Amino acid sequence: MSNPLQLSLVKFNKGAYIIVEGKQQADCFYIIRAGKVQISKEVEVVEEEGGNILQAGDFFGVVSTMSSHSHIETARALTDVTMIAVQREQYGMLIKSNSPVAMKIIQQFSRKMRYLDDALTRITLKSNAEKDTSHLFEVAEYYARQSQYNQAYYAYHQYIKNCPDGENLNLAKERMAKIKPYSKAVYLDGSGDEFNRNYPKGTMIFSESQPGKELFIIQKGSVKITKIVNDNEVLLALLKPGDIFGEMALLEDKPRSASAIAHEEAVLLAVNKANFKRMVSTQPQIVTRLTQLLSERIWFIYKQLANTQISDPVGRMYDALLIQLEKQRVPISNSSYTFDFGPQELINMVGLPKSEGTLAVRKMFENSRLKTVDNHIYVHDLEEIEKQAKYYRKMEKISRARKSKSH
Repeated sequence: MSNPLQLSLVKFNKGAYIIVEGKQQADCFYIIRAGKVQISKEVEVVEEEGGNILQAGDFFGVVSTMSSHSHIETARALTDVTMIAVQREQYGMLIKSNSPVAMKIIQQFSRKMRYLDDALTRITLKSNAEKDTSHLFEVAEYYARQSQYNQAYYAYHQYIKNCPDGENLNLAKERMAKIKPYSKAVYLDGSGDEFNRNYPKGTMIFSESQPGKELFIIQKGSVKITKIVNDNEVLLALLKPGDIFGEMALLEDKPRSASAIAHEEAVLLAVNKANFKRMVSTQPQIVTRLTQLLSERIWFIYKQLANTQISDPVGRMYDALLIQLEKQRVPISNSSYTFDFGPQELINMVGLPKSEGTLAVRKMFENSRLKTVDNHIYVHDLEEIEKQAKYYRKMEKISRARKSKSH
């Protein structure tokens, strides 16, 4: 790494804590040169893929550093260690001078995202994230029942294209012919070389279970990421200009794990594999942005996984609100805040059945500092959210400690 990029070497003695979970100021991450480091989390929901012991060539602290959030893990030196410390603002230069490192980080992130996403889907939605291409037919059927013909037409088309021997082939063709006059689906087969694409409001960009070959960067408008689970459309994210999505399919040749739909008219840049490899060396700012977004998502999924471990439904809701505040970088010192979702979305977010969720919401809204305004959750004292979330997390910890003692 000999060039203008000045990376510092740091050493830690055996037993030293390098980073501590929950602490702020993540301004650099580490690449191990020699020695071993152990990673742990307060709430270990899923085993880390590849285990919790890191050695030469491995890196840690990237998620918190690149997303500028609090640390999601604790790292302790198992032996004396020597590491390279990379500051957040040096990342672009690191990519330029050493693009294999950047690719390694992005690919590891991509695998981690899919692994964590699967775990979260299993826990909250009680179903598997991995679905084969025949699931496209179910997606199409769902949207057809909701009279959302753009989405239905698109998904039927993908089913016919990707499952030429599918058992519902003729049915899909019949349904497509019937809804064609009411659908304005676009780019049914991508469009090869077209870099800029326009998607009218309510049209599908890609469907869950569809094979994917591109990632997208939003230039204008907004895109919602959704998933059909137990015959319900679950909103996973609402993305805005500058956001990148669909990178998993590009990096891993796996089917899409969720659908992307234009929430309002959207102008997107479509990037395929060849363009992406070029971008890594020529446009480090885009790769930096992608790393930030992946870090942001991984950080958020870790928080959601920890949220699933809170057994009290009301506690889970307070915790989910606090996670949203940190995600949106809203200072707790602000007196009031309106979330951009309502109680129903909050129930979906924490993965509670409707009846249980409705009861929990009612109980939560007994707190006079919360109310709904135009179907959005409004809080006029954010410290109250933090106080409640911390209280429920603490109670959960105490009850876990009790349980493990009694076993």
